[in-house]
Amino acid sequence: MTVVRWSVAVLALLAIATGVMRLEILSDGVHIETQRLGTTPVTVFRPAAEATGATPAPVVLIAHGFAGSQQLMQPFALTLARNGFIAITFDFPGHGRNPAPMRGGLADPDASQRTLLASMAEMGAFARSLSSGAPDAASYALIGHSMASDIIVRHAQVDPAVQASVGVSMFAPSIGADTPLDSPRNLLVISGALEPQMMATEALRVLGRVAGPGAAFDTSYGRFEDGTARRATLAPGVEHIGVLYSAHTQAETLAWLEAAFGRTPTPQPFIDARGPALGLLLLGVVALAWPLSRLLPRVVLAGPSVAAEVPRRRWWGWRGQALATGVPALLTPLLLWKLPSDLLPILLGDYLLLHFALYGLLTLAGLWLLGQRPARLSSLQFAALAVAALATTAYALLAVGVPVDRYLFNLRPEALRWPIIAVLLAGALPYFLADEWLTRGHGAPRGAYVASKFAFLLSLVLAISLNPGRLFFLAIIVPAILLLFVIYGLFSRWARSRTGSPAVAALANALAFAWFIALTFPLVA
Repeated sequence: MTVVRWSVAVLALLAIATGVMRLEILSDGVHIETQRLGTTPVTVFRPAAEATGATPAPVVLIAHGFAGSQQLMQPFALTLARNGFIAITFDFPGHGRNPAPMRGGLADPDASQRTLLASMAEMGAFARSLSSGAPDAASYALIGHSMASDIIVRHAQVDPAVQASVGVSMFAPSIGADTPLDSPRNLLVISGALEPQMMATEALRVLGRVAGPGAAFDTSYGRFEDGTARRATLAPGVEHIGVLYSAHTQAETLAWLEAAFGRTPTPQPFIDARGPALGLLLLGVVALAWPLSRLLPRVVLAGPSVAAEVPRRRWWGWRGQALATGVPALLTPLLLWKLPSDLLPILLGDYLLLHFALYGLLTLAGLWLLGQRPARLSSLQFAALAVAALATTAYALLAVGVPVDRYLFNLRPEALRWPIIAVLLAGALPYFLADEWLTRGHGAPRGAYVASKFAFLLSLVLAISLNPGRLFFLAIIVPAILLLFVIYGLFSRWARSRTGSPAVAALANALAFAWFIALTFPLVA
């Protein structure tokens, strides 16, 4: 078994090294400059030739979606910069590393829209300043994902310098029946083939303003010369986030912007298709956790053998998992349905705080009533628990967080977010302690972890259906929570197997989830 673990460790390290190398070489030939405009973090990607002043290049301003950050839009920036464009990414107010709040939140969507449009206006002026020629005569293009798709359309409708726009996962109420055919100028709409049908329907609706009722995907309509050019396409095999990393998305975007600026198409263009490299890197990080878990100190010295001495409970039995799983999943959204959740200055994070906390307390109460209570630890065991939890937490945050922060989305906290992390940790801890004890405790039935996480996600879906106006955006992050459950579920399994204590992974997972939630959802005021 030792040989197997060493082999897995070596292969995992090779996967990590290969993934990092493939991701880093994507920026070859690109000059990358970071700066701040007021509170807004901005990154400018320039082709190396343009950076030396050899050739002028068109400018493209790239805007991320709700709960995103500029890292999510790197594939667009590098694809364009490697093909002769200047690309600009930035963090909207309240998002990523921008400490300025997004005013209004869900309570006042008009105020939120004004905040986002003011940010776009500031960034539009910056884009014009980088364009060739006089700033007041310069032109640039826009790319926006999800929430930003309507924001870039609204901005393009009032800024004549916008030469073309690309709306990804687009929903644009700003384009109505009476909107002029060239408003916005030269629009490409891209949706993921696995996104909800309403995204494809919206794409065809927008396309139909120029194409008429026979509008079809992958067909160009209108003319670039008068700004009426329109096209819609579906990126195969991807959903709301995957669409950003699709080679189809990048190729369509590049071809559209080259045509809009009258550039000769690149014969063999560079396309940032980083999905496999990202997957290899994350797979290596997860796999490496298994052999490293054998270095953790034991908390319960009998280790995994204790579980063998206790008969496995039947999932459906009175002392099984059914009641302790089902009752919190049903009661939590019902009890929180009408409860105000303006506890934290982050959008929707306050509801997740309450959901985790109440769900966990109800599960703990169920375990207590069923007589499933943790054993007391000696001082030596408590010290071992602290060391194991600290090591597991460090790996959960750093090994996953560092590559995610560099290649996917922001996970580096600004000062304003530290207290939010602490509060979310207090809310998440009851849930993860209860869930780890329920699913990893002695005698837990097989499949307990999967059933428990499935019930939690169903509970979130029920909460969204009870209050869609307030919680709709939670639906966007449900797949992300599922992915975290898979990754940190493996970590918790290996930590429990080695240490004999469910509490080790509970502490690590609670902090990891608090960290992700606190840094992902936008700050509001």
